[in-house]
Formats: sequence, structure tokens, C-alpha cells
Amino acid sequence: MSTWSAGYVADIGYTYGYYNELNPLRVKLAFLNAGLVCPEFGNACELGFGQGLSANLHAAATLIAWHGTDFNPSQAGFAQELARVAGTDAHLFDDTFADFAQRADLPEFDYIGLHGIWSWISDENRAVIVDFLRRKLKVGGVLYISYNTMPGWAAFAPLRDLMVDHAEVMGSQGHGIVSRINNAVDFADKLLATNPLYARVNPLVVERVQKLKDQSRHYLAHEYFNSDWHPMPFSKMAQWLEPAKLNFACSAHYLDHIDGINLTPDQTTFLSQIPDVMFRESVRDFMVNQQFRRDYWVKGSRKLSNLEQVEDFHKQSVVLITHRPDISLKLNGALGEASMSAEVYIPLLDLLADHQSRTVAQIVDALKEKNINFNQLSQAVIVLVGAGHLALVQDKAIVSKARVHTEKVNAFLMERARSSDEIAYLASPITGGGYAVNRFQQLFLRARAQGKKKPAEWAQEVLDVLWPQRQRLVKDGKTLETAEENLAYLTTGAEEFLTKQIPILKALQII
Repeated sequence: MSTWSAGYVADIGYTYGYYNELNPLRVKLAFLNAGLVCPEFGNACELGFGQGLSANLHAAATLIAWHGTDFNPSQAGFAQELARVAGTDAHLFDDTFADFAQRADLPEFDYIGLHGIWSWISDENRAVIVDFLRRKLKVGGVLYISYNTMPGWAAFAPLRDLMVDHAEVMGSQGHGIVSRINNAVDFADKLLATNPLYARVNPLVVERVQKLKDQSRHYLAHEYFNSDWHPMPFSKMAQWLEPAKLNFACSAHYLDHIDGINLTPDQTTFLSQIPDVMFRESVRDFMVNQQFRRDYWVKGSRKLSNLEQVEDFHKQSVVLITHRPDISLKLNGALGEASMSAEVYIPLLDLLADHQSRTVAQIVDALKEKNINFNQLSQAVIVLVGAGHLALVQDKAIVSKARVHTEKVNAFLMERARSSDEIAYLASPITGGGYAVNRFQQLFLRARAQGKKKPAEWAQEVLDVLWPQRQRLVKDGKTLETAEENLAYLTTGAEEFLTKQIPILKALQII
């Protein structure tokens, strides 16, 4: 492990993930639902940006000026390359948090985001970040922060510590972190197979270890095998952020806002009898066995009047980003699977099925004959955004300017897909962020951009990319060995892509 990494895994790169929660555009609707004033976002910062995909897609797809740092120089190098390709003014560095916090060329920020950072750094670095928030987050500015929390991690934490000890004590440094992770997971599996009392008292631990076997070793390295790994109760997070004058605003995970899918009636009643907002949030974590929090905090919260809240909600624009026939009226909360009301959701989804952007006011007007009241509709919008079916839409003036940058970064990513499946997102100037588009879909789009008009032509173009690299497709667990089999499978995928995804990608101005 590198000495400059301060105990954080640095000898294996982080995954090329995109995290929608970091998109500042999502703050507005969450704040509206909570009845809070949301600032305008001009300057934003991401601390610990990993490979920089989120920071770059947000910089390309908006007019927000982004800054950020990630101490790993190889990751920062890739992030800087993406910024150059997109032609944005994103300022992305490989500074430590301490060095970045002392830079004299940083503006004050309206928004600062940390995704998957807080739980994996030392108290010294946490203190640096809190001081940075105190000095550099504007009054009224928003912090997005995600972290492992209690009580959800209480049962698994001892086994995680044991696996780290195994990697350090029993592992061979010369074999690298991946080998040590494999051996540690295998050791944990064998330990649980002996049916220790720990496993009998904590039966869900066995299930979690089984899931570890199938997860990316890059992800496991950064999630479980850092020297610092500190799940933190909400109350302790509040204590940490108090010197920065930050107030808890609301969850950044939209489905957390819907009590009906997360809490029983008795639990809702119990919580309503707790007058202190912060303590109530801690108690709620026990009710849902919260494992990972995604929260917005604000430097000086201000309440909207009921009139302001309703009027601002009516102004919000949304677009359907899922193929309408594929949408099930089911969703999952802490209580398990729940059903959406067909009387509300079917008319709403049918209206939005053309993937055209509409304001909430336009939706209300279009559905006025369906006897859907505003409270039902506003909750439906929150649910559908939270479930990934709807996305918020930027102003047209921003869209036209951002598209210059999204076209550049998307062209680069589609070209990169010829040799790699690591990045499965493209940038949308409509939503101000990333949209999931896998490798084969990116290659279909590349073929389309080169003038190939039919799905069969797209499929042939993709096969011409894959075949010389000796890459074969897998169908139903079986590798397709012949060119004809691969081409047929690709053609089927391309035809489905044309029907289901192309209309959405056009609406999102990705193509």
C-alpha cells in the first residue's frame, strides 16, 4: 500500500461509476418536497471524485463551474483528460484534501458533494473537510454527503474487520490486493460454513458474504479493505458538521421521502411523537435498519411558504427516461415490495410516454379529468424520479449551450467503447448529468453516427469491432462461438435498442 495514500487503497483503480445523486439539478425537487429554499448553483465541487466520471458529465451537461480533487494521480489524470475532451472549464486536481483546502484559486461554492468518501477516511481528513465546508461553502449552499451508517452495518462490521486482518496477516503483499481480497473472502466463507454462533445470531451476514463473491474486486478493495472504515450514526455526523454551521435538509434518496413504502403505520405514529427533528432521524434509521445514508445538508435552511412550495413545484419540468411498456407498477422500500396506484400512475405514465418534457403545471392540466389531486401527483413525481423512471429537465437556454460539450464527451466515450466496457454512461444536456448506455449500445450509436441506418448494419459494425479482439458474446450462460451466432444476437439487441432506447436518447439530446 502506498505511503502517500494515508491507508486508502491506491494500488487498484476505482470503478468508473456515475452517481446521479451528485447531480445538483436533483437538489431542487428534494428541497421543494421538504419545503425548503434551494439556492441557484453556479460553482460546485466534488471531493474525492474517483475516476471523475460524475464530475465531468455534470460539468459537460450544465453551465455549472466544477472544481474537485482526488489524491490518486492516475484517476485525476483520466478525469483531466475527460475535461479537456469535453472542452469544459472543470478544474480537477490530484491534491490531498489538506492541500486542496488551502488552494488560493478556489471560489466559494454553492454546492459541495462527497459520495462514498466520508466513511473511508481518517478523522484528520474529516476535520480538514469540515473546515473546508466552514470556509468555502456559501451561506445557503448545499452539501451532499453519503456514508455507511449504523445500525445497518452493526452485524457485518466485525467480519469486515476480520477479513481486513486476514488480508494483512495471512495475505502475501507480493500477490497484490486482488489476490488478498479473494483469499480473505474465501476465508470468511469457510469460517461461516462452520456455523459459528456469530452467524447464527446474525443470519444475514452469510447472505452478504455470498454476494461479495460476485462483486468487482476493484469495488471490494475500496469498499471494505481500506485502513479507515468507519460507519457513522446520523447523530455523530451531525456533531461533525455542526462547526460548519450545517443543518440537515433531507434525504437525497427520493424514495426515503415516501413513508408509506418504508414505515408501518405504527412506526409513522411513533416517529410523529418525537419533537426533535434530528433525534427523529436517528430513530428512523433503526426502523429501516439504515446501512447507507445519502443526505443533503444546507448552510442556513429557510422554509418556503405553502404557496411558494406549490407554485415552484408546478414550474418543475420532467421527462420519462424509461421505455413505457417496461415500467412495472412495483417498487421496493424498506418494507419490501409495494404497488403504485394504477389510478394515478397509469394516466401519468401514458401521458409522458412520448418522452417529451413537460412542466408539472402542464401535467396537472392534462390530467385534470382523471381526478388526480396535486398531492397525489407531486408524490408520484417524487416516486418516479426516485425509481429512475423520470428525470428533471434543465432550462432550454442551458441545454443548447451544454450540448456543445456533451457531444464532445459522448463521442469520446463511444470511441473508447471499442476496447472497453468500463464506462456505461453518456451525458445528457436535458437532465444535466449521465444516462446509462452500455458498451454495445454505445457502439450501436457510434455506427449510427457513421451513417449506418439499419440495426443489422449496427450489429455488423459492432461485430467488426469485437471479432478481431477475440471477444465473444454470452447468451443464457453460453459463449457464442461462431460469427453468425454473435451477429444474430447483436442484431436482435440492435433492433430492440432502436425501438426502446433511441426515442429516449433523442429526447435527452444524447443523439
